[in-house]
Amino acid sequence: MEKTIHIYCDGACSGNPGPGGWAAVIIFPEGRVRELGGGERPTTNNRMEMSAAIAALVAVRERPEPVKLYTDSGLLVNGIKGWIHGWKRKGWITSEGKPVVNRDLWESIDALARTRGRLSWVHVKGHAGQEINERCDVIAVAFSKGLRPDLYDGPAVGCGYSLLEPEAGHLHKPAPRGIRGSSKPKSKTGGFYLSLVDGRVERHATWSECQGRVNGVSGARFKKVSSAEEELAVLKLWGSAPGK
Repeated sequence: MEKTIHIYCDGACSGNPGPGGWAAVIIFPEGRVRELGGGERPTTNNRMEMSAAIAALVAVRERPEPVKLYTDSGLLVNGIKGWIHGWKRKGWITSEGKPVVNRDLWESIDALARTRGRLSWVHVKGHAGQEINERCDVIAVAFSKGLRPDLYDGPAVGCGYSLLEPEAGHLHKPAPRGIRGSSKPKSKTGGFYLSLVDGRVERHATWSECQGRVNGVSGARFKKVSSAEEELAVLKLWGSAPGK
C-alpha cells in the first residue's frame, strides 16, 4: 500500500480583522515531522486558515505521495470541495452576486490541489483534544501574538505529541448532500446546528455537541438551521459567509 503524507492546518486571529497566525504540521511517511508557521497584521481568521493550507501544500508539492489534509475550518473544506466550482463558473462571483473575498488565496489553493491530484480534505473538530490539531492551534496563536515559537523539524519520535490519526469523535460528520455546495439543497428536514467561537464556525449534528462548544464561552453564537439557504443566511449575519 502506498504511504501518505498527512498535513494538519490551523489559523488564528485576534479580532477579525486583527493580528493573525497560521500553522501546519506535516507528517512524512519516512517518519519525519515538520512544523510550519507564520503571521500577518492585519488579517482575518479565514485568510490564516487558507494560508496554512497553502504553505503546507507548497512544502510538499515535489513529493509524489498522496496527501491527506486535516483542517478544522468548515469554510476551507466546503469551499474547496463544493463552493469553488460555482464561483469559477460564475467568474468568481458568489451566489449573492458579489466578488469572492480572498479570491487570491482560493485560486492558489485550487491550483495546488489540481496540480497534486491525489489530495483529500478531512474536516476535524477544533479544540476537541486531537493532539496535532491542538499543536497547530498553539503555534498559530503564538504567531498571532507576535511570538516566535520553536518549530520542530526532525524524527517523528521526538516531536512531543501523538501522531495517531483522528478518531471518529474528532471528525465532523459529512454534511447532507444538499448543504455541500449544491445549487439545489434538499428539503428542510432534520437540520443541524452552527456555532461561532473565536471567529470559527463549526457544524454539529446534535444540540449537545453544539452546547458543549458554546456553553460558557463569551461572545459565542449558535443557531439551528435546516437547509443550505438558512446556513448561508446565518453565516452572512455572522460575517462568515462563503467568500468572506
